[in-house]
Amino acid sequence: MGKPMLVLTSITYAMKSKDLLMNKGISSYLERIPKTAETGGCGYGLYVPRRIDEAEDILRQAGIRILNRMDGEASM
Repeated sequence: MGKPMLVLTSITYAMKSKDLLMNKGISSYLERIPKTAETGGCGYGLYVPRRIDEAEDILRQAGIRILNRMDGEASM
């Protein structure tokens, strides 16, 4: 089982997203993601160990584009 991750458009947005989530009480960690067709983007994302649905909603409402969501499950 992998980590629940939100893949963002740039490292800048990943850092802004981390700060925004921290202000809302949601822990997240900036991580380097291997660049693949599945992940796309800059190769950076946020590992969100808990409350990933809420985190995704917060970021989308703030106008932050999420390229991909990897829930960390082997199959979905």
